[in-house]
Amino acid sequence: MRLLVRGLILLLVMFSLVSCKKTLKQEDLPVNIVVGNSYYTQVDMRYEKAYFLTTNYRRGSSIPINSKITLTNITSKTIEIQVPTFPKPFLIKNVQKHTGDDVFQTFDKLFAKKKVNLWNFNSLERKNIKNGTVAKRMRKKAVIAAIGYPPITETMSLETNSWVYWSGRYNKFRVTFKNGRVSSIVD
Repeated sequence: MRLLVRGLILLLVMFSLVSCKKTLKQEDLPVNIVVGNSYYTQVDMRYEKAYFLTTNYRRGSSIPINSKITLTNITSKTIEIQVPTFPKPFLIKNVQKHTGDDVFQTFDKLFAKKKVNLWNFNSLERKNIKNGTVAKRMRKKAVIAAIGYPPITETMSLETNSWVYWSGRYNKFRVTFKNGRVSSIVD
């Protein structure tokens, strides 16, 4: 019986060590991701209590598109950034079941070395991107810039004409497209 208990304890300890969020070393990172470097946000990011879930709930305060950030740490499940206008670091938690992405793919969707060229969007799109909102007649790429990517659990492909976002844990809204442009937004 003691041997069984010891075996179970050993198994639990090994499992907890394997599931730990280990800080990744620079040599484990893709060449475009360097801890300590500055990047720019590629989408409007909504956060609460200094963390952002990649589930992309559309509530809380905003880190606007093209905000300069510094990458301070990265693990297999999280990205830690410093925003110059905020006193403490932000933690981005990659919820892979909602993104379908590993932490590196998530990083590439959220950050880049260059700002998004907002002049590639029309005036309606630029206004809504800056406000982190969606309006009729916006193109798909403008919706992504304005409010980010929808969770894959509700929107399996960006090629579809209906994207579902979550306002909160239990509230959803649907952005519908016709001919590549927003035709309706239903809460």
